Amino acid sequence: MEIEQRTVTANGISQRVRVAGPPDGAPVLLVHGNGSSSAFWEPLVRRLPATVRVVAPDLRGYGDTATAPVDATRGLADFADDVAALLDAPGLFAAGARPVVVGHSLGGGVAMRLLVDHPDRVAALLLEAPVSPYGFGGTRDLDGTPTTPDFAGTGAGSVNPDFVARLAAGDRSADAPTSPRNVLRTTYVADPASLGEDEELLLESLLTTATGDDSYPGTASTSPHWPGTAPGSRGVLNALAPAHFRLADELVAVEVKPPVTWVRGDADVIVSDASLFDLAYLGSLGMVPGWPGEDACPPQPMIGQTRAVLERYAAAGGAYREVVLPGCGHSPHVERPAEFVAELLALTGVPATTN
Repeated sequence: MEIEQRTVTANGISQRVRVAGPPDGAPVLLVHGNGSSSAFWEPLVRRLPATVRVVAPDLRGYGDTATAPVDATRGLADFADDVAALLDAPGLFAAGARPVVVGHSLGGGVAMRLLVDHPDRVAALLLEAPVSPYGFGGTRDLDGTPTTPDFAGTGAGSVNPDFVARLAAGDRSADAPTSPRNVLRTTYVADPASLGEDEELLLESLLTTATGDDSYPGTASTSPHWPGTAPGSRGVLNALAPAHFRLADELVAVEVKPPVTWVRGDADVIVSDASLFDLAYLGSLGMVPGWPGEDACPPQPMIGQTRAVLERYAAAGGAYREVVLPGCGHSPHVERPAEFVAELLALTGVPATTN
């Protein structure tokens, strides 16, 4: 499908949106993850049939959408409010549309928040390697119990500062493990060859990330607990922290429960029970000094938490299925596009044979 870019004002900010397909097509809303933009969806959109209507916004602080501040104390609600405003923005979807909402990583959390806040506007969820419903890091069990009272080791203080500096500088090199290109190759996918000719497109998408206290990564607080840092109140990584993003009970309690498909790769190193971005797991490997041990600070069971919450969702009247792709990393729509498209079309009701 031909992709058109538009700029719309919604929720009080200027938002850049990629649009494809006929206005009356089966509606699909694509919500990208952290360190990317709507351009990250282009490899997927190319594979979709012409009968699908795709709307893919750049979230605030990414791509060409305004760099509006992120109030981390609202969790991911700032992003969800921006996306919700697009549902009725002129010229994007047909009036009253209820799209299938696809959320990748952070975008999966935004999609869950959107469902909780606007259950009558969501036809189905496709969660791609989503953040746990208990946030990122700092919890010890399937119920999301905090490891410390202040969720130490999560939020903006958990990020490698050299990566942030290289991101802000627009570094396109491959001369350090923390260069955005190498982070893309080694953590966004399991096999860097899967990036193919889209590597430059996806790297450019990553490099559009706005950096700073109100964006990525945000502000940090000191903590008396290992590793000495806790979430602040501003910026993206704090919005993902379990101090601010915890919607498991709200998700289970939502009155309208559309079907949920959860797609993940078993080689994901970002959203994983052994995440290379979880300081507790890195501490267990000896990569962060002073780790207080498994009893005091275990790695977050991210996969187990999501499964437990979705099982509760199903027991309360919803339905979900978990699709695990062997040998696939954090971006199934890039690495295993055929399987991903099939799952998406199954939710839209568009026959896979038209793809």
